[in-house]
Formats: sequence, C-alpha cells, structure tokens
Amino acid sequence: MRVLFVCLGNICRSPTAEGVFRRLLEERGLDDRVQVDSCGIGDWHLGKAPDDRARQAAERRGIDISALRARQLADTDFHRFDYLLAMDHDNLAVLRSRAPQDVVGHLGLFLGFAGLDGRAVPDPYYGGDQGFEEVLDLVEIASRGLLDDILGRLEAAS
Repeated sequence: MRVLFVCLGNICRSPTAEGVFRRLLEERGLDDRVQVDSCGIGDWHLGKAPDDRARQAAERRGIDISALRARQLADTDFHRFDYLLAMDHDNLAVLRSRAPQDVVGHLGLFLGFAGLDGRAVPDPYYGGDQGFEEVLDLVEIASRGLLDDILGRLEAAS
C-alpha cells in the first residue's frame, strides 16, 4: 500500500502529513507494509527542507521531518500510489486534471478521512505558529482515519 500527500510547495502541509503518518505506522508496526511520500504541485521549493516552523511544530510532538526534501508531483505518481491525498481543493483540482484515465488510486481531500468532508487543511505559510499547530491537529485526526481505511483494505485483500 502506498500513500502520497500533496500540497502546493511540499514544505509545510504535505511533509507534516508524511511525518505524522509515518510515526503512526511505526507505532502500529505497519511501516513495512505501507509506504509514504509527499510532494508539491509547484516547483518553487524543489530539494528544500520543510519550513522551519513546520519542522519545529512537528518536533514539539516528537516527529522529525527535517530529513524530508521537497519534490514535485510526477506523472508516474498516479500509477505508483494507492492514495493521492490533497491538502486543499486547488491541489485536488490539479490532481484530477493531471490524472490519467486509467488511474485506480484514491484521489481526494485528506481531511475526508477525519470526517471533515469538503474541508481543506489550511495553508499556514503566511500565518503565525498557531497555524502550524492547527495543521498538526487536523493531520493527526485524518491520519487515524486513513489508517483505519488502509487496514480495512489490507484485511479485505488477505
């Protein structure tokens, strides 16, 4: 099973989601069964580490995202991942417009797994530290829902 988190530049929301979900998988002993990655729609931050504020907020919760590096969405991602999860409606629109007709993975908003259908993870980039904490709160809730969904699919496949 493979999960890709997608945001605009891959330096705030999607690497935060990647870090949170990786930790959850490790805690449950599933990190060998589920692969996780993140990317951005744009190319402004290619190769850069996550925003310092995102890194520090994650670190306060025991999550290290400092080794992650920004990358841009690739056409091959649509066939490599079972879940392509957008942080907001604009990201989802780009995913849908670029998706090949034979894509079989789930394309949707990440917060749908938190029971927050139609709600976006707010972009904290131009705000203060509290925005990064809010992102973590939302991502933690959605990550638990995503894990439940994945566990259901893995069970059904066995």
